[in-house]
Amino acid sequence: MRGKKIGIMGGTFNPIHNGHLVLGEMAYEQFGLDKVLLMPNKKPYYKTTLDSISEEDRSEMVRIAASENDHFEFSDIELKRNEITYTVDTLEELTQQFPENEYYFILGKDSLDYLEKWKDADRIMELTKIIAACRNDLDRTIDEKIEELNRKYHAHIYRLNSPNLEISSSFLREMLKKGRSCRYLVPDAVLSYIKEKRLYE
Repeated sequence: MRGKKIGIMGGTFNPIHNGHLVLGEMAYEQFGLDKVLLMPNKKPYYKTTLDSISEEDRSEMVRIAASENDHFEFSDIELKRNEITYTVDTLEELTQQFPENEYYFILGKDSLDYLEKWKDADRIMELTKIIAACRNDLDRTIDEKIEELNRKYHAHIYRLNSPNLEISSSFLREMLKKGRSCRYLVPDAVLSYIKEKRLYE
């Protein structure tokens, strides 16, 4: 049975926005992926608050966003855990369930800089290829970091060529709290859900 090339984009997605979706789409195209899993975290070890937004609301926003793209798929694999979420555990579980697949973990430059501090970072780089996105095309430090990690861990890390979209979830939360428009920054269906549920007010 031929394995598939599966992209993984994890995060709190609080809320999910067009910047996330563009990165997923660019990774899908550039690396010939079969699909991209949008995977909300349950309780990331590095975040102590989720601004009072429930797990159910974060999940539903991701589910809505994923439904608008045939090669995006919502994944609740991390939500099913009761304990703190670690990337290495997710990759171990996926590899055990579908050993024939090839996994590509999509992350940003900020996360790449701290990758070595993640739990079992060497095992992560063994289990998955990594696609790294940079917010600034002129920033060449990402190439140096990729080269360093590839050499040190015999990893397979690649740079993602993507447009610069300066969007962050924290910025959007602040905009929504102030009642400012987030149109064109968040998918329309997700924005409708936020307004309907009066999230971030």
